[in-house]
Amino acid sequence: MYEPGLDRHEWESQWQALEDDLRTDPAHALPELDRLVARMLQESGYELTDPIVSEGDEREIVAEYLAGHEVVDAVERDSDEVSPGDVAAAINGYRAVFDHLVATRASTDAQLDAEET
Repeated sequence: MYEPGLDRHEWESQWQALEDDLRTDPAHALPELDRLVARMLQESGYELTDPIVSEGDEREIVAEYLAGHEVVDAVERDSDEVSPGDVAAAINGYRAVFDHLVATRASTDAQLDAEET
């Protein structure tokens, strides 16, 4: 059974738990942030491996995630090519995806609440 607000609350709690790590050691926290955003996208119905989906209406969301994921891959390989600016851009991209998904989920939750009354 779908419980309005539950996923959104869990996502927000996990994001908040990562905030300190993102400030103190952003490159180290980035893979965990990547996993959170990937899970959020999948739970929201996005297909991250289907090229047709990435050409759809919300392709910017998937593209933003994939750009950040490339930085995470480079960080995990200890690539010397990753700059602090790359890490910051990935975090900002993940934040944009996070904000979009939370807002979309809040809207969906509100619609479901309205239908139940």
